[in-house]
Order: sequence, then C-alpha cells, then structure tokens
Amino acid sequence: MVSRCFALVVIACATATQSLAQSEPRAVIELFTSQGCSSCPPADKLLGELAADHSLVAMSLPVDYWDYLGWKDTLAQRGHWKREQAYARARGDGQVYTPQAVVNGVLHVVGSDKDAIEHAIAKSREDAAALSLPVTLAVADGSVTVNVPAGKDLGSEVWLCPITKSVTVAIGRGENRGRTITYHNVVRRWLKLGDWSGKSATWKTPVKDFQNGEIDAVAVVVQSGSAANPGLMLGATLAALH
Repeated sequence: MVSRCFALVVIACATATQSLAQSEPRAVIELFTSQGCSSCPPADKLLGELAADHSLVAMSLPVDYWDYLGWKDTLAQRGHWKREQAYARARGDGQVYTPQAVVNGVLHVVGSDKDAIEHAIAKSREDAAALSLPVTLAVADGSVTVNVPAGKDLGSEVWLCPITKSVTVAIGRGENRGRTITYHNVVRRWLKLGDWSGKSATWKTPVKDFQNGEIDAVAVVVQSGSAANPGLMLGATLAALH
C-alpha cells in the first residue's frame, strides 16, 4: 500500500510539473521566415533545433512579403511583417529581411547563423532586466493561467501566442518549388493579455478562445515598450497544451 501511494504521488507530481511551464529561459528567438525565400530553409531547420532547447523560447513568424515571387505562404500573417518593421524602427536600423532572427527583442542576426544567435543571446543578457521576470504558465481544466510577478515597471505588454509546434508544407511554386519544409513553433495569433505595470498580475484565458484544431502549444512574452515600439523581453515561457 505504501509503495502504491508513493507511486501515485510521483505521478501526480510529474503531471503538475508538465502543466507548469519553465519560467526562466535565457532567450526569446523570433524567426521571420517565408516559404518563398530560398535562403530560409536552413534557418527553419535551425529553429527546429533551437525549439528543442528548453532554455529557449523559439518561435517562427512567417511573413508574406515574398508572396509576389510566385508562392503564397500558407502560414504567413501580415501582422508578422508589421512586427518586423516595428523592430526595425525601434532599433533605428531599418533592417527587414528573411531569414531574420530577433533575439530578446533587441538584436537581430541572420536566422541561419547559430553562432551569431548565441552571441546575440549573450550580448542581450548584458542588460540585467533581460528575462528577469520568472513568468509562469499553467494549462489545466481547459484554461491557460499566466502569472507575472512583481518587478520594476518598464512600461510593458503581456502577449499570449498560440502555436503549432510542427507544420510540414509541400511548396509548389516560387524559389522553393518542389521542396517540402517543416516549420517549428509557428505563431498563429497574438493575443494581448494586458499591460504590466510592475505589480504582480494573473490572467486566465479559456483554451477554446484560440483553439482551432491546429494549436498544440502556447507561449507568453512580457515585453517592454508596445506593439508599435517593441523593446527588451522581460519574461517569457512556453508550454504544450496536451
């Protein structure tokens, strides 16, 4: 009986651990990519490797500005292009391209260059505020609960990103014609949970509000600035829905 009870406790603890997302990643990596970009497949493959690293919140943000080359990106969102432009304005360098990896909201490098990404991670973390908030995300009873603890108010927004962990696309036209490419941690929507002013805050969102049959994970980011002027990532986490 004692052994059986101990086993049940272990199972319960394991289940609780799985439902509570890791709270302190070392970087958020946003890959701006396109099915119409011949330079992007190596970056898409690398993002799959980065997505398997539990110390990272790695996300694909497909864009549509290469659609005119002959293939309409099946995963792209115009909002991702606007986000990439907002980053370029915030940095002041005007750099918008694919494959572009934005690291912790403040630095950009070519998305297929792993060494450059690692260097950007280290550089961005010289700011003590980078990912300093231990954000937690729990999935239970059909809802996602996000908690952001108290901290220094830097004027921030909290965003929930429904994600499809893996999407394989056979590309029929354009620069990647004939190729079949798998995209990882594809962001399907951006849902603003609210503003964060430095006080501890909790948000609860029903999964049905964003589930469309393709969503199998969610990420949360706490980012200084605004959607129009994004800045440093202050906290982030990612968890599977099942």
